[in-house]
Amino acid sequence: MNRQLSFFEELTEQRWDDHRFYHQSYVNQALHLFSASCFVVTYVLIPIEPVAAVFFGWFIAMWSRQIGHFFFEPKGHDNVNGVSFAHKEKIKVGFNLQRKVAMLIAWLSIPAILHFVPSTLAWMTSLTGEADYLHNLAVAWLSLAGIGLLGRTIWLMIFRNPQTGLVWCTKILTDPFHDIKQYHAAPLHLLRGERLDPMNARASHG
Repeated sequence: MNRQLSFFEELTEQRWDDHRFYHQSYVNQALHLFSASCFVVTYVLIPIEPVAAVFFGWFIAMWSRQIGHFFFEPKGHDNVNGVSFAHKEKIKVGFNLQRKVAMLIAWLSIPAILHFVPSTLAWMTSLTGEADYLHNLAVAWLSLAGIGLLGRTIWLMIFRNPQTGLVWCTKILTDPFHDIKQYHAAPLHLLRGERLDPMNARASHG
């Protein structure tokens, strides 16, 4: 019988799987370093200027993070891990590319909904000017992020197990700090002309 992983063992495993499957490109790693730094700024801004934090988080931190996944990561057979891209997408614990596309479509739809059908979100502040529109947009985008995080966490807790959901939620919230630690050398690799991480550390995670 396989031993149940502890919380921190599973956290380490989820981080390693995410790294080896979805962060082989040094360009993607460098973008994650930039994105992670921006998310740390976002965390600082939330209690001070929440509207600015949401715009900064979605426009700068989130987009720079996803560009690396969509445009720079290998999409064919994964020779490093010996699996197909379809297999990686199927076993992805969090948001695979298909789920990310759905999330980004929802994100892009919210400004149009607020502009053309403001009554749809009746719980928002009544729109009397541009400032109210931007405030409502920030609230809606923050709500979308919360729904995405909470929804996926609950799904994992129900269909995987409670610990897996809580581990994934913890991973997502702490990813900015972990990414800075893990990918701080990515720009140096790019300056050396290197493009893909050989994942030499995989032996220590076997």
